[in-house]
Amino acid sequence: MYYNLGLHMSTTISVRLPDELAKELANIAGVAERSKSYVVQKALEAYMEDYADLQISLDRLNDPTDEAISPEALRRTLGHQD
Repeated sequence: MYYNLGLHMSTTISVRLPDELAKELANIAGVAERSKSYVVQKALEAYMEDYADLQISLDRLNDPTDEAISPEALRRTLGHQD
């Protein structure tokens, strides 16, 4: 999922972070030469993408109509030799 942040309004939020996490955030932002807001935004985007992928996987796992295939069949489908 891509967020086109340059064309939309933004919302300010407040977040309380443990001191160590705040220090690490400041360190990463400094090394990356980006703002802390940028680093938090990118981290949140990555988390949300991972969460969406996890939810899709869990939905498929719990769907009795979604046929499971063996690891061997998957390798064949991908063109790998056993």
